[in-house]
Amino acid sequence: MAQINVTELFKQTRLKLKLKWIAGLNGGSNTLTSQAVTKPSLALIGHLNFVHPNRVQVMGCAEMDYLRSLQTVDAERAIANLYSTDLAAIIVANGESVPESLIAAADSHTTPLFSSPLRSPELMDILSHFLALAVAESVSLHGVFMEVQGFGALIKGDAAIGKSELALELISRGHRLIADDIVDFFRISPERIEGRCPALLQDFLEVRGLGILNIRALFGDNSVKPTKPLDLIIQLEMADKLAPQQLDRLNIKTQLEEVLSVKIPKVQIPIAAGRNIAVLVEVAIRNHMLLLRGINATKQFTQRQQREMKKSK
Repeated sequence: MAQINVTELFKQTRLKLKLKWIAGLNGGSNTLTSQAVTKPSLALIGHLNFVHPNRVQVMGCAEMDYLRSLQTVDAERAIANLYSTDLAAIIVANGESVPESLIAAADSHTTPLFSSPLRSPELMDILSHFLALAVAESVSLHGVFMEVQGFGALIKGDAAIGKSELALELISRGHRLIADDIVDFFRISPERIEGRCPALLQDFLEVRGLGILNIRALFGDNSVKPTKPLDLIIQLEMADKLAPQQLDRLNIKTQLEEVLSVKIPKVQIPIAAGRNIAVLVEVAIRNHMLLLRGINATKQFTQRQQREMKKSK
């Protein structure tokens, strides 16, 4: 599981969440390992099982009203209950005024304390989405990641088989590049994998004989995209290296490949002289769309063939 510290969280969300860092300045190295963002209502009255370590706690109107309703000693006890677990950070939402006791406790426990004028439900929604991406399980794979007809396709194959040339042909046909050579994939939900381009490689495509190309500069802003869910893996293989059973024209078994424990549909395309691979990739995507709708051309043909065979008998 990936991690992010509070300082990095603050840098990346402070403008969107309008955050102000008001206490616990020495706690920036606190790490977050969960996308969960919770409200500590029950923790304030001593139910500590509801507070989990290494998370962000958001205090809205209800929590602040409760603290204000308490006598000084009781309020300090409630705040001590809150800080008794290893919180990563606390955000006081809704533009609520922050009591001095909360600020003092943040400093003494080195727990970053922020304030925001955003309403707590909106703040928690934005923060949860950010953390879901930031702490997602990840892996880097070799290949070219493209958006073809709205689907995320990872093109894989041996070195020098023509992946980048294929990507260039697809871009010239109006499809979009996400990443060349190395793609970072993140599991952002139980069944969803998202691919992103490493910052160093953004917009670039290397083609043998031409060198490094800036695709955005050559083809325009619409030719590149920063992220895309992974829908299909396209494996390029030299046709003369494939075994006969791998070229079975009536093989209706769907191939799958696991990426971060998620099974992704896979299509194998043999490479041979004279084959227009860009067209084959486009058609593979279209056929994948039909399969998602339950339309399997190979199965339809097999069933038609079997009916004709029965009639002949």
